Amino acid sequence: MTNWKIYKLSEVAIISTGFPFAGEKYAKEGIRVVRGDNVTIGALRWDNDKLKCWNEPFVRANEFSLMNGDIVVGMDGSRVGLNRAQVKETDLPLLLAQRVACIRHNEKTTQDFLYYQIFSERFVKYIKQVQTGTSIPHVSLKQIGGFEISLPSLEEQRRIAGILGAIDDKIENNRRINANLELQAQALYKQWFVDNRKDDWEEKPLSEIINIYDSQRKPLSGQQREKMDKVYPYFGAASLMDYVDDYLFDGIYLLLGEDGTVVDELGFPILQYVWGKFWVNNHAHILTGKNGFSTETLYILLKQTSVKSIVTGAVQPKISQANLKNILVTIPPKQQLSKYNEVIEPLFRTIRKNNDESSRLATLRDTLLPKLMNGEIKL
Repeated sequence: MTNWKIYKLSEVAIISTGFPFAGEKYAKEGIRVVRGDNVTIGALRWDNDKLKCWNEPFVRANEFSLMNGDIVVGMDGSRVGLNRAQVKETDLPLLLAQRVACIRHNEKTTQDFLYYQIFSERFVKYIKQVQTGTSIPHVSLKQIGGFEISLPSLEEQRRIAGILGAIDDKIENNRRINANLELQAQALYKQWFVDNRKDDWEEKPLSEIINIYDSQRKPLSGQQREKMDKVYPYFGAASLMDYVDDYLFDGIYLLLGEDGTVVDELGFPILQYVWGKFWVNNHAHILTGKNGFSTETLYILLKQTSVKSIVTGAVQPKISQANLKNILVTIPPKQQLSKYNEVIEPLFRTIRKNNDESSRLATLRDTLLPKLMNGEIKL
């Protein structure tokens, strides 16, 4: 670590929070506002119930506008420290709301090097140590700024970020490939079974083509999860929430949000296609296909099925198991379904392969990250 110096984050970055926008003046159109609800682990979320925009005159827009590369960190909630994301060019324009921290490099650092410092396990552990509040944890800008980091020269910062960035680029490339493969499967389903639907095809309730495993779900509190080794994925209604040291399921399944974030802005269900060993809390229905529908074909069908009409609850949206079972869907002939299953199976096999590779790459990155960041590995 020759020539490396230790600084507080506040000495090498500009740390700020956003404007206290009046909640009653939020709109569905305008400039999107980044609030705590929008910041998740590694990404910004814009689900229908979380999308808030500002279209009122705002003279301080420049002061509270985010830039490409800015790091945003949620300052409240059970996942404080974990919920952090980097703003991308495609996200812009964005405004920053209060209780979300923005971290932007100064002349001592590069933004990419700063990004990997903030996305380290050491940052998460630090925030857990300094946070306040019991029922709802909080962290302040001063506490975030107190995080200590070791800094090499700017040139070495760029080299380190370049190595880690190359891994992330491969992960992102796999994500784009998978998105394209899924679009192919969706387009084929629409062509075969929607655009060319025959009058004699039956409509049946969804219960005819799904197995439901909700009785096997088991929620774990944040305190319980904190004591566990991070081995198996732990899923919630809409996303991966954490990792735990045991699993409830082993295989290929489909998760459909039961309460909370259950539909997108167009009324289609929030779905997660998952495989391997994992745990699920009690906020997602756990499904597989049956009677000619593979789990992958069921996934594509539900991707194209509006469920807005069966969502109940104004404050906490919910899709009950009973309502889910009663959705009417068109059932194509078994021979055509079988052919479709055969066509998309290799697409989803590639999706799983790419995703598994990305998981291994992420593990490699996370192993290298602390060693590169503290100078243990010399470049």
